[in-house]
Amino acid sequence: MKRIIVLFFFLSSLTAAGAGAGEKAVTPVPDITAVKVLDLVTAQKIALAGNPDMAAAMSRVEQARERIRQTAAAWWPSLDASLSGTKTRLAKNFYSNSRTFSLSADHSLDRTSDDFKAGLQATWVLFDGFFRSWKQQQAKFNAKGFAAALRDSQRLLAFNVAEAFYNAQLAQTRVDIALADKKFYLSQLRDAENRYEVGTGGWGDVLNIKVQLNSAKTDLMLSRRQFEAAGYGLAALMGIEDAAFPKGLRLAELDRDVKLPATQEDPAKLIKEALAARPDIQRLEMLAREAEAGSGQAKASFYPRVQLVGAVNGDSPDDTSFGADDFGNTIGVNIAWNLFSGGRDRARYFEARHKQREVAYTLASLRNRVAAEIRQDLALLAAAEEQVRLQRESVKLVRENRELAKNEYEAGETSLVRLNEAQRDLTTTYSRLAQALVGYHQARHRLLAACGKNLETLDIKNDRE
Repeated sequence: MKRIIVLFFFLSSLTAAGAGAGEKAVTPVPDITAVKVLDLVTAQKIALAGNPDMAAAMSRVEQARERIRQTAAAWWPSLDASLSGTKTRLAKNFYSNSRTFSLSADHSLDRTSDDFKAGLQATWVLFDGFFRSWKQQQAKFNAKGFAAALRDSQRLLAFNVAEAFYNAQLAQTRVDIALADKKFYLSQLRDAENRYEVGTGGWGDVLNIKVQLNSAKTDLMLSRRQFEAAGYGLAALMGIEDAAFPKGLRLAELDRDVKLPATQEDPAKLIKEALAARPDIQRLEMLAREAEAGSGQAKASFYPRVQLVGAVNGDSPDDTSFGADDFGNTIGVNIAWNLFSGGRDRARYFEARHKQREVAYTLASLRNRVAAEIRQDLALLAAAEEQVRLQRESVKLVRENRELAKNEYEAGETSLVRLNEAQRDLTTTYSRLAQALVGYHQARHRLLAACGKNLETLDIKNDRE
């Protein structure tokens, strides 16, 4: 009996120890406090490592992998151990009557008795209509589908981070433009005050420049608040605690000298690449394979189920010392075959087939949407490129005009009104150029995301199995 108890607890300990064996350590999140100048690639990497939604998606992938292991267990025999002990005390009247009968029958009867039982039963499914095979395939396709869903979540998160990053970068650029505008009017105010003091300038010019300076300060204050607000949204996407960047963090400068492509890319080629690379399409493809496996499982009910059963049972009515004579054994084969169930199995099979068709139609619809998305993004990217070219040309013209107005005003050949007008045009044109550059970068990343290529530069490694 002691050996049976030891075996029972040994099997229990193996089961408990294996429960946590498949768990994996969580990937550590990069330390944002070590970053002084944040660029887009770094922001995307931090987001992919620290965003809670990505951690949840990874957990779903791990759950699906564990379901594969569960289906594999069905191929092995099931072994169950049992152990019980009972103590019985008979009622006084029943014991008296039974004792009288036992004495007349020439054998004794105890009022209190002990009974101990031990057993070991093995069950092995030999054939189940290929249900286990289809179930295991379904679990594998399910895991691959969740892995594709994880990659799609990463693709969308990387795109959203790019959108938020460029919006914040635009706000930061507007802060720099407002600072330059303020600096210009401070310089002009000093010159106007010096001219007024020596009698070559009027007090009206001083007042006018002070008004323009206050306007520049107002624009600077608003731009800083907009940059602060944009930073909160970006930090939240990146999974930063409390959605706030450390003090002193600055975004990388907006690339004003980005080289525009000479020709537009071929939409047919991009669509073909997207259909092969987009993880949301891969996810639906795995869902279609999963639905096919579901049809196979539904067909399993049309076949018989064959099961091998064996058991060893021990019964010791007196004490816990089991001997060889206390054990018996049983072995047999069970065959079960449902011949009629009111059409339930047939309906379940047709339900699975209709699910296959549903997924196929959904996949075809997604392919059409991807093609349309790429063509639209190409058109928007071409428009953004043209905007950048026009605004770059405008900046050259307006900058030259402002320098002419500044020189003419300092030489006394023109009024302050023309200089203020030229400065406002320059500030507005710089802001429009920054807006055009951000629009171009966002359109380019939108196209990369539509093609499923925006993770290539981030060195993201995902297990597709």
